[in-house]
Amino acid sequence: MPMVSNTSDRLSVLENFGSDPGSLSANTYVPKKFPKNGPLVVVLHGNTQSPESYDIGSGWSTLADECGMALLFPGQRLTNNLIGSFNWFEAGDSQRGCGEPLSIRQMIKQVVDDHAVDPSRVFITGMSSGGAMTSVMLATYPEVFAGGAIIAGLPYGTANNMMEAAICMNGYSSPSDSKLDALVRGASKFTGPWPTISVWHGDSDTTVDSSNAGSIVRQWQKIHKVEGPPTRVETVNSFPRKIWCDADGRVVIEEYIIEAMGHGTPISAEGDEGLGEAGEYMLEVGISSTRHIADFWGLTRSGAANRAEPKTAA
Repeated sequence: MPMVSNTSDRLSVLENFGSDPGSLSANTYVPKKFPKNGPLVVVLHGNTQSPESYDIGSGWSTLADECGMALLFPGQRLTNNLIGSFNWFEAGDSQRGCGEPLSIRQMIKQVVDDHAVDPSRVFITGMSSGGAMTSVMLATYPEVFAGGAIIAGLPYGTANNMMEAAICMNGYSSPSDSKLDALVRGASKFTGPWPTISVWHGDSDTTVDSSNAGSIVRQWQKIHKVEGPPTRVETVNSFPRKIWCDADGRVVIEEYIIEAMGHGTPISAEGDEGLGEAGEYMLEVGISSTRHIADFWGLTRSGAANRAEPKTAA
C-alpha cells in the first residue's frame, strides 16, 4: 500500500505509485462510501492550475460523493513545465511506455488495486493541456479507458514540439482525416472496443481554437465507424449537443460547442444540481460539463442508460 497524506480538505497525496518517469504528482479523492467495483475518473488540470483548484472549479469531488466514484488527479510540476502544462507535445511525453503517459498509467493501476476499482469503468477527462493529455492517454492506452472527455483540448499526435503546438492551438495545420485516424491507430496495438469520446469547446476560445474540437471528433469517427454528419442534434441547457451513434445505437461520440464561451471548463454552479465554483478558466455558462460528462459515461442515475460497454484493462 503506498503512502497517502493529506494535501487539502478534499484531496490526498498518492505516493510511491511506480517509477514515475514523467515526474508527476498524484492526488486522489475516494468517498467514504465508495463501493467495491466502483468507477474511477482521472481528472487532468490545465495550465497554471493545480489538482486542488481544478477540483474546486469543476466540482468533481462533490459529484463523487453524490455518485460513488473514485477520483485521480495527476499533477504537473513546475520543474517539468514553467506554466504547469502537461507536455502533450513532447515526443517523450506523448507515447506509450514512457514519460508522463506511463506515470499516469502507473497511478491508475495503483488506485485500481488499492480501492478495488472496476477496471472496466475507468474514465479520463481534462481541460486545455489536460485535455490534450487526455487525447494522448486515450490514444496510447485505449485499453485502459471506457471513455474520455476532452475540454478545450487538441487531437492526438498533431504536434511534436512547442512551435508545432502553438500552430495547432491557433487552428492551423490540422492533418487530414486519414492521418488523424492513423495517429491513434499507430499509438498502440489495440484493436478495440475503443473508448467513447466527449468533446467540449467554447466557440470564442482564443487560446485553443475551436476548430480543434472538430479535429478531435474526426480523429475518432472512423475508429468508431460513425463517419459523416451526426446521428442527431439535441439541445441540452440551451446548447447544441451533436451525437454520433454506432450500428447498435450506442452513443460513441458527443460534441458540445458552447456559444460565446472562451477558454476554460463550462460549469453551472447554481441550483440544486449546481457543481463547482467560477474562477480563472472555470467559466459559469449555465451548463455543467462535469455533470453531463458523468451522465454520458453512465456514472449518474440519469445517465445510467449511456453506460459504456465493459472492457478489460491491461
